[in-house]
Amino acid sequence: MKLISWNVNGLRAVLKKTLLTYLEEEGPDILCLQETKCTAGDVAPVWPSCYEAFWNSAEKKGYSGTAILTRHRPLRVTPGIGIVRHDQEGRVLTAEFDGFFLVNVYTPNSQRELTRLPYRMEWDRDFRAYLSGLEARKPVVFCGDLNVAHAEIDLANPKANVRNHGFTAEERLGLDALIADGFVDTFREFEKGPGHYSWWSPMGGARSRNVGWRLDYVLVSARMRTRLRSAFIRSAVLGSDHCPVGIELE
Repeated sequence: MKLISWNVNGLRAVLKKTLLTYLEEEGPDILCLQETKCTAGDVAPVWPSCYEAFWNSAEKKGYSGTAILTRHRPLRVTPGIGIVRHDQEGRVLTAEFDGFFLVNVYTPNSQRELTRLPYRMEWDRDFRAYLSGLEARKPVVFCGDLNVAHAEIDLANPKANVRNHGFTAEERLGLDALIADGFVDTFREFEKGPGHYSWWSPMGGARSRNVGWRLDYVLVSARMRTRLRSAFIRSAVLGSDHCPVGIELE
């Protein structure tokens, strides 16, 4: 099974660019999208009929949002994490399958000047508790834009970004806590070195110079590690300021 996660930074825009070509070439079983910035009614279902789409759109029009396209019909799909304060922005969509829960997440950005960092810390605690509740029932795969570079090798200029949003100690500790809970950063199971990124600033030719950040992840419960066959970053795929990331499971 191939699972892909992609922050498309506006689904309507990327549909006009590369999404359908990429979908045909990659052929994922499941595609998790973040920052869709639209509702189901805003786009025609132009993807192949083998995919069924599920949505969680933000209350604020043109903002945030997640979606899952899947070849395999889930047992059920649940929007949000059950906390009203967090569930207004369409940031989490959970699909339950026979063998695991799939959680698609677009983590809040702590913003410039770290104005939203206190909320981000609250989010991290509550999202961790949500995952823990699911994990107690069956294994979990969660993926998406986590809006944090976990370690110094996960961004091109770590020293210059120590207190910038996306690389604060608080945000990094949030991901540390999930890994301490037993979740596996799938990409780092296969690649230990630097220079692998999933987001680049649209300014200053950052992408062509590969001055980027690894903000997009697929993590799995420890008990799913033996099913992991590959993990990858599709840095050559254009259409968004993020690129797709993914895994293959047995």
